[in-house]
Amino acid sequence: MKLYIYEHCPFCSRARMMAGLKNIPVELCVVMEGDSETPLRLTGKKGLPILQKDDGTCMPESLDIVHYLDDTYPPRLLTSPANEALMAWSKQTWSLGLKLIVPRFTRGKFAEVATDAARQAFIAREEQHFGNLDALMAQTEALLPPVQAQLDKLEPLLASPPALTEADFHLYPVLRSLSIVKGLNFGPNTLRYMQDMAQKSRVPLLADQAQ
Repeated sequence: MKLYIYEHCPFCSRARMMAGLKNIPVELCVVMEGDSETPLRLTGKKGLPILQKDDGTCMPESLDIVHYLDDTYPPRLLTSPANEALMAWSKQTWSLGLKLIVPRFTRGKFAEVATDAARQAFIAREEQHFGNLDALMAQTEALLPPVQAQLDKLEPLLASPPALTEADFHLYPVLRSLSIVKGLNFGPNTLRYMQDMAQKSRVPLLADQAQ
């Protein structure tokens, strides 16, 4: 099987997590930013990730891929209801953190922006939604506190390692994305969770690129 991804993409991280947690042999295929032809050819849509099965059929949508891999390759991992507190935290924090995360993604060291043309395509795409990204970077000091407050709220929720549920496929991609933001402080419970999930899922954190 092949999994078409962007390395930075939190939604792609979801599919990568399940493949890694279950040790499923999947070939990762990075799509260059600005290449809309590849996803359109595979599914008729521009979005990633895309799972190309061994029979050649293709599946979009990150959570559909997560559940397909879990159901197809036993034993199933997602047998408990989603942790609603972690789901709610992830949704709220993602909205708060986007203006910190996005400009840093466009400056990151990812295979999908390995050429100048690809990086400029990425910047242009994100500026359509978020405006000038340099201006957002300049607002970092004002944008950090509400996200830090959310991280502080997460600590007690992770005091005991939670059972794996679908919530982890929302939570870890958000935390991974935030790890690229210099100036955020992850508490010991959160950091332990992040490092453990990075190791088990084989989806590395982005702290080495923090800016």
